[in-house]
Amino acid sequence: MSILAVGSVAYDTVKTPFGEVEEVLGGSATYFSVAASYFSDVAVVAVVGEDFAERDLQVFRDRGVDVDGLERAKGKTFRWSGEYDFALNDCRTLDTQLNVFGDFKPRLLDKHRDAHFLFLGNISPDLQRSVLRQVRHPKLVVCDTMNFWIEKEFNSLFETLKLVDILIINDGETRQLANEPNLYRAGRKILSWGPKALVIKRGEYGAIMMNTKSIFGAPAFPLEDVFDPTGAGDSFAGGFVGFLAGSQDLSEVGIRKAIVFGSVMASFDVEKFSLDRLKELTFPEVQQRYKEFKQLTHFEDIE
Repeated sequence: MSILAVGSVAYDTVKTPFGEVEEVLGGSATYFSVAASYFSDVAVVAVVGEDFAERDLQVFRDRGVDVDGLERAKGKTFRWSGEYDFALNDCRTLDTQLNVFGDFKPRLLDKHRDAHFLFLGNISPDLQRSVLRQVRHPKLVVCDTMNFWIEKEFNSLFETLKLVDILIINDGETRQLANEPNLYRAGRKILSWGPKALVIKRGEYGAIMMNTKSIFGAPAFPLEDVFDPTGAGDSFAGGFVGFLAGSQDLSEVGIRKAIVFGSVMASFDVEKFSLDRLKELTFPEVQQRYKEFKQLTHFEDIE
């Protein structure tokens, strides 16, 4: 098995200036695994409630995602509700109901312990380390986190960062985590704690990758129609890790390509609500947008 993704599967209620949806499929592990499935085999470990619909389980199966690790617990599935304004950069959370996710303790099946690529989604850093202890010999460990864990469980998160290869967070979380207003100084500080590379998501401004030797930046793809940014960051992570797993190229060049493929998948995600665009996507469309990204950023040397 190539990729193991551990995170949340949820039902989202989302309102943007361009529409509104209720109780649609969401969650970090959902967006990640569907996006990654365009590049590699993926298995998901998460928990849902008794109310989780068969049609939503079929979304994973249609993309070939292994759902044997999707635990069904007594109670309701995790719910989240949020609202975006016209800028679409910041989301105001209206309601969070953890439900069965509040007691989630990932227990890996034996086949999942041999995963080569591990994505630790936005869960407690204690749980992230518990998953790490269950995986035998991962080739690459990629971690996500958020402001809640930075604020509430910094010491535990610090211990997790010692064990991961790549950390993916947004620019605000980068500054918060390092307690440093300058983004690049903040990145250098975080790299000194253990990760070999840091990928900073910057929304409509693209993404930056930093390691101890270099910095690489990619823009966001210019879109005329943006309906729902929910899941864009996890779709980015799915494209990023998915390409690395599919190509098996962990070189500097490979990671830079993965950044662009991550941006490609995020750009498709925002074109419709929930996973509607990712579900209908074709790989030739992914390849074509990658080529358009290359044209967007190409320039000649000064003579």
